[in-house]
Amino acid sequence: MDAPDTELKKELNATLQARGELGAEYESALVESFLEKVEQRLDGTLDRRVRRHLAEQQIVVARGARTPERPLGHFGERFGFGIISLVLAIPLSAIGVANAGIEGLVVAWLGIVGVNAFQAAHGGRLFGRREKERRPASDWED
Repeated sequence: MDAPDTELKKELNATLQARGELGAEYESALVESFLEKVEQRLDGTLDRRVRRHLAEQQIVVARGARTPERPLGHFGERFGFGIISLVLAIPLSAIGVANAGIEGLVVAWLGIVGVNAFQAAHGGRLFGRREKERRPASDWED
């Protein structure tokens, strides 16, 4: 066990011994005290992790790399685009069949597959990503 774990175990044993000595009427106060100590320990651990993560990001930025961003073509965008294209495929298929028969159906599905292939090939950069590329990498650059 790690040192913090053994320390927390000692606190729990002390709380249980105090409950045995003081009785059940002080149980809620003892439990609250123990939970407060656990919460303080978790807060300290979380603070250390956040500080470490921020320091790592500052080092990456200081070395000249950009801040980590969400990867292009994020799963949610790709999944949503696929769902929307399938929903729109139903009326497009019906219109294609009604107007041109099986040839219209084939053309409609070729269009659907083409749009999805284009979106997948460009990593989800189908909508509004050019503005971001035109901006300078830093506020200090023109």
